Amino acid sequence: MRLLLQQPAEGHEAPRFVQLMLQPDLLGGWTLVRESGQIGGRSQMRREQFMDQASATRAFELARDAQLKRGFLQMSAQDEAPRG
Repeated sequence: MRLLLQQPAEGHEAPRFVQLMLQPDLLGGWTLVRESGQIGGRSQMRREQFMDQASATRAFELARDAQLKRGFLQMSAQDEAPRG
């Protein structure tokens, strides 16, 4: 599962983005990857590990909802079927 959110540009600054990715790992757990930064600039990436898909999906949804409340707009979404 992958989601790209973008904040509208204000003034001359490049817009900010947040990308959320939910991926299965090789040990049967799940990883939530959050990447954020300014488009065309530096970004920061954080990873969180979860033991099961339900808790990982819940964290993904909470992260998405928090960014939507901050004024980010959903630009694209990709719902991949988990492999494994």
